[in-house]
Amino acid sequence: MNVNVVGSGYVGTTLAACLADLGHEVTAIDIDQSVVDAINAGHAPLHEPGLDKLLAEHVGERLHATTSYDDLSEADVTFLAIGTPSEADGSIDVGPLSAAAEMVGEALAGADRNGEHLVVVKSTITPPGLAEIRDALVAGLGDGGGDVGFATNPEFLREGTAVSDFQDPDKIVFGTESDTALATLEELYAPLIETSDSLVVRTDPATAMMIKYANNAFLATKISLANDLGNICKEFGLDAYEVMEAVGLDDRIGEQFLRSGVGWGGSCFPKDVAALIAAAREAGYEPPLLNAAVEVNDRQPERLLALLDAHVDVAGERVAVLGLAFKPGTDDVRNSRAIPLIEGLQARGAEVVGYDPVATETMRERFPDIEYADSAADALAGASGAVVATDWDEFAALDEEFDAMAEAVVVDGRRIIKRRAGITYEGLTW
Repeated sequence: MNVNVVGSGYVGTTLAACLADLGHEVTAIDIDQSVVDAINAGHAPLHEPGLDKLLAEHVGERLHATTSYDDLSEADVTFLAIGTPSEADGSIDVGPLSAAAEMVGEALAGADRNGEHLVVVKSTITPPGLAEIRDALVAGLGDGGGDVGFATNPEFLREGTAVSDFQDPDKIVFGTESDTALATLEELYAPLIETSDSLVVRTDPATAMMIKYANNAFLATKISLANDLGNICKEFGLDAYEVMEAVGLDDRIGEQFLRSGVGWGGSCFPKDVAALIAAAREAGYEPPLLNAAVEVNDRQPERLLALLDAHVDVAGERVAVLGLAFKPGTDDVRNSRAIPLIEGLQARGAEVVGYDPVATETMRERFPDIEYADSAADALAGASGAVVATDWDEFAALDEEFDAMAEAVVVDGRRIIKRRAGITYEGLTW
């Protein structure tokens, strides 16, 4: 099939590359010429394991990028993968997505098409917001939209494992309004459905999007519950990991997302939970459990800093922050737990030095005035304290590097550092 993907961020670029890998002809469309140039050169505009390999394999053959909407109608399907950033109240800004939908409509209006052209919302948007996107598409189409369908196909990709998540999904969700639209999505995903064990959920567009929000809200709440229980274990002098390992043996609960620590961040959980809360409020319901999940998550960094305070006065002292990305495997620092940690250390008068294998430059945009080290060893040298915000594998191998600290005080928010003699070690929840 011929497919357009409008938006070449983390979701759009992964989608475009993976659909090309399934054998489809894909056009990636983005307004940023530098992003287009990077893709056409076979390079992802962001750090995502496996993505460069797919782009290098398919660019110039089944995949190319452009800034133009001119040839949109030559495809069978157009995906909208435009970002939906958060507003101050937690609601999402659908302006860019609406503008893209209208531009797609204008490009399709009056064009010669072989059968129905399907427009699919891949972007994450609350169910009530779908009407605005549909209206924008219709406005762009004018009188030429009789054979243009509308559907949703939410993504369940995790940064750092997005390619493998696409290629081996737990589920694929189709939100459609017609048998024709459903048949188009079934045909598009047929190579993946046939070669994976994924389950296919077929529903309407709004329900499909609610599944996405419910999925992320559940996982975020599960993490916050694990963190709250971990905090209790810490007060009792118990190992929260041992406790939760046993809890995870219950098949009603499962072992995933029970590792307590400094909390969740990134582009999905914070934004999606906040957007769902805001949409619920707009509808007249205040969700107490989701509010509590956010509260627990927000206070974890300060709990970590309080443990550091118990061992060292950081005012005027060098403190290393190990890990800047919100999770290993990505350079994304959006809502990284390192951000409130750095802010808290700065408020205490510490001299902060940060280190991350790949996220230094993206964090430098947020904190241009702190020091950035080229290695964990350089960050730790002469430091009077260290906090761990991201569980990169390389941190598990640190050992003698702590001997170069002025005071070997380590507060570990991810249980990645090994306890040993000579280190004053505190786990956040164990």
